[in-house]
This record gives sequence, structure tokens and C-alpha cells, in this order.
Amino acid sequence: MDVIRIFDLLPRYEESFQFKDDCLAGKVNKQWVKYSIKDFRKNADSISRSLLKLGIAKGDKVATISSNRPEWNFVDFGVLQIGAVHVPIYPTISETDYRYILNHSEVKVVFVEDANLYRKIKHIIPDIKNIIEVFSFTAIEGIKHYDELIKKEGADEDDRKIKEIKSGIIADDLATMIYTSGTTGNPKGVMLSHKNILSNVLALYHIFPVDDTCKGLSYLPLCHVYERTNIYIYLYLGVSIYYAENMATIGDNLKEISPEILTTVPRLLEKVYDKIIAKGRKLNGITKQLFFWAVRLGEKYEYDDRGFLYDLQLALADKLIFVKWREALGGKMRAVISGGAAIQPRLARVFNAAGIPLIEGYGMTETSPVIAVNTFEKGMHKVGTVGPPISCNKVKISERGEILVKGDNVMLGYFKNPDLTKEAVVDGWMHTGDQGIIDDDGMLKITGRVKEIFKTSMGKYISPVLLENKIKESPFIDQIMVVGENQKFAAALIVPSFEHLRSWCKIKEIEFSSNAEVISEKRILNRYKKEISCFNKGFGDTEKIKRFRLIDHEWTIDTGEITPNLKLKRQTIHEKYENLIKQIFGLG
Repeated sequence: MDVIRIFDLLPRYEESFQFKDDCLAGKVNKQWVKYSIKDFRKNADSISRSLLKLGIAKGDKVATISSNRPEWNFVDFGVLQIGAVHVPIYPTISETDYRYILNHSEVKVVFVEDANLYRKIKHIIPDIKNIIEVFSFTAIEGIKHYDELIKKEGADEDDRKIKEIKSGIIADDLATMIYTSGTTGNPKGVMLSHKNILSNVLALYHIFPVDDTCKGLSYLPLCHVYERTNIYIYLYLGVSIYYAENMATIGDNLKEISPEILTTVPRLLEKVYDKIIAKGRKLNGITKQLFFWAVRLGEKYEYDDRGFLYDLQLALADKLIFVKWREALGGKMRAVISGGAAIQPRLARVFNAAGIPLIEGYGMTETSPVIAVNTFEKGMHKVGTVGPPISCNKVKISERGEILVKGDNVMLGYFKNPDLTKEAVVDGWMHTGDQGIIDDDGMLKITGRVKEIFKTSMGKYISPVLLENKIKESPFIDQIMVVGENQKFAAALIVPSFEHLRSWCKIKEIEFSSNAEVISEKRILNRYKKEISCFNKGFGDTEKIKRFRLIDHEWTIDTGEITPNLKLKRQTIHEKYENLIKQIFGLG
């Protein structure tokens, strides 16, 4: 059957894959609890009936504040199939952002995961005039439980009403509002229609090398359109969806279910790679030599025309080393799809060489989200690019080098902000804010952010993202932000990879008492100077990092330096380290 509205995915699944007992699965008390498509539809219909009885009508807003779990999907479809608008909210945002989003979006019903999250909004709720009810997924005293909605039996009259409402929902109707965290100012409510999101689903499903015999492990937040769209693609293909318990259990969950596909972000891949390399450094003798020979071989990997000799060596490296990498991911991985930020080309090469097929895509919330993606087809995959534009949109580069996008995936606009919408979408073209080029092979390459590119006092432009991605290839460097706007030279704030640094200090017999103390140790600073010097050789004169300062803690969502989708909050970091930056440039 045709999928025109998002909720059409459920009857299509039931029609095509009804034999499956694990359409969705989540962990409860350390055990996987599976839901068939019939369970899914029954739960979604129960949510729809209950919301209608509360007076929720077409266009009303319903919010979900939760980590990934099957109930999130039940609410999603229960909301959408009565024409209401789903407003998913990150569980990790600040109280200020909760207050703003709940007010601005005019939410009427809130689903919250547990007591910890409820505490974050408990004292805000009385101030939000539109909210009529709050439900929880786990039992909380004084709050109505989600099970109350599910256990209610529906009459034929209710089912007829849901069916009638469904028939009146069209592809262009508003389906969801997703608040982008942004790096400055209040969050923006991105309005996406059924058509917006499904244009992405229908343009992308054929590049996923999986089918209804496969499982996908999901850990990225469903409140972000990237993972949400991936879940819709899984439903379209009949892929079983298993939700990881949390970030700390991903490794165990991979081994438990042996998935064929995983969607991720570069930050996690960097951490996985660093752990693999750290284990390699603990090896001895010939085993250690073979390990790093295999890694160096992987760094030279090409997708096409590698040559007989290289493939022969790769086969040996695979048998001796890389097979163990795949086993750590469950042993069946057919595809790892990375998005959200640029991935280091070195990582892309090494993972693919290791038989872990990795492709990189590019997009933004406002484009539902994918704009371009590498595929597994010959000639459609190029390291250092995000691949060709997908079929539902057109891409062009403006005179100032900005990537512009037009297509069915471009948002309806920003909620209650027509001026910002007109600024972002001109004549149907979405101004992404990213700079890029389209190469001779038709591949899109991201070269920086328009607003992040800065000019030195010497009049030279610097794209910090390009420098940062390159420097992060160092095993000594976990995070970095390049600074230097209106200054004579470029400099950097660097968060060391403390795990790697601790191992290095042990070898060099340097006492590692605390992060704060070790970053001021002379031998440590000299090691970092050497690292930066190596990378500077590949940079232009104006791009060279002349000075740097080490930071004694990781930048996280909780400490405020990165957004929920793991991008640097540059303005926040500038403000937080204002005195340190002034010191770097001799302004203090």
C-alpha cells in the first residue's frame, strides 16, 4: 500500500511483515520485551482514543519527554493518527528551555518517562496554561500512569471516529514540531509535515542494505529527526527495532542482539575507535605489530579499484585482526550510518577496511533531515564527502558558497516566527548556513559553517570545523575549538583524551594525580605542542595553530558546552573561557 501519512507505515507493516513478533523491543528489568505489529497498533489506537476523550483535536500539541523506548513510538503514532502534532523534547535540556518550549508550543498533554524527568518540569507545569494532563511511562506517585490509557477498552464508535479522522489527514498537514537546541538564543520550533518526513523515507529506504530478517539497534535520541526518520525507514523495510538501554550498555546490547544496522554520530565512532586503539597499545610483540599494521593498511583504504596486492593484504589483516572488531559489534553488521557532523576521513577508511560498512550523510532538522548521503553503490561513495544529493531535493551552491536546498523535505517553517522563516527559506530554497562545494563527481563536500567562519585581524578567513576535524585525528585530543576572530593568528582550546593520556603518562612514568594537575605538566604540554606542530604542516600559514590551552574536563551536554546533538556551543564556550582566550592572545 502507498504510504502518504506517517501512520500509514503501520498498516503497511501489518500487511507485509505480520509474522514478526519483534517489530519493537526494549529492555525491562534486564529482559528484552518484544512487541508485534498488532501490539504496536493496539497501543497506538488506545493512545488515540484516550487523547480524543481528553478533548485533543487536530492541530493540538502533545509532548513527549523520554529516552528511547517502545512507548515513545506508541505515543508518536497515537498522536499522529488523530491529526494532533507531536512535540518531542530532549530529556537533557535546561529548565529554562523546558519552560520556553512547553509555553511556546502550546502543549496540552505531556508524556514524561520517569520521576527524574518529572522533577525537572514539576514546578513548571502549573505555570503552563494550556497543559491539561501529564502521564508517565513509569509509576510516579500523584501522576497518571501510561498504562491507564492502554488498558481502556475502545468501543466501535471510537474506532469509527479514529478512522474518520485519519481519512481527513493529508500529506501536507503538520505532523511534528521539533525544537532545535541551537547554539545561541531560544530554541526554534521546526514545523515538519507528513510529506516532509516521508519524502526522506521514500528517497532513502533503498540505500539501506537490510530487510525484514534484520535487526537495528537504536540509541540516538528519537526526539531528533535523524533517528526518528531512521526508525520510520526501519518500519518501511520491516527491520526489527531494538532500543539500547543507555549509552553505557551499547556494547553489551550489540553482542546480545547482533544487529545488521546501526545509526550513529561521529562522536561515538571516535570513542569506539579510541578504545580499540587503546586495547591495541596494550598488546605485546608480534601481535601488537600486526594490529597496527592492519590499522595503517586500513587508513589507505579506497572504495573502488584498490588493486590486487592491497586486497590480498587486507584479507590477511581481516583474518588476523578485523574479524575481532566485527565480533565486538555483534558479528552481523551490514551498515553503520553516520550523520549529525562530519566524520574524520581516517575513521571512514579504517571502519570500511575492517568490514564494517560505514557511510556518511548530511542534513539538518529543517530538511527532515537528510540532504545528501553516500551509498553502497559503486561510484556513489567518496571519502571526505557526504555523497550526492538525495532524490527528494535539489542542491545548489550560492555565490558566497552556502549550500541551498529545495524539495519536498524542506520544512513548513518556524512556529510563530514568520520573519525567521522568510530569512531561512527564500523562493523555496532553504539556506542551510553551511558552506560547501559540489565536486566533479556530483558529490557534496562540506567546507564549514557560514556563521562559524571567522576573519583574523590580517583579513584572512578561517573555517574552524575543517581544522578541528583534522586535529581530532590525534589520539591525544578528544575535543577542540579553534578561536582567533579579529586576532593576528588562530589558536585552540583543547580537551585531551584523558584515557589515552593516562596510558601515555604511565609509560613515561609521569604521575597522573588529576586532570587539572597533569595538563600543566611541562612534558605533557611539550607532547601537545608536538601534536599540533605535526598537523600545522598540512595547514596554510594563516590556518596554523600558533597557541593553545588544555582544558581539564570533557565538554558535555550537562556542563553546557555542547548541544543535545553533540555540536559545539561556540558562543557558550567563548563566554565560559573568555579570560583564557584573552590570555592566549595577550589581551588580559
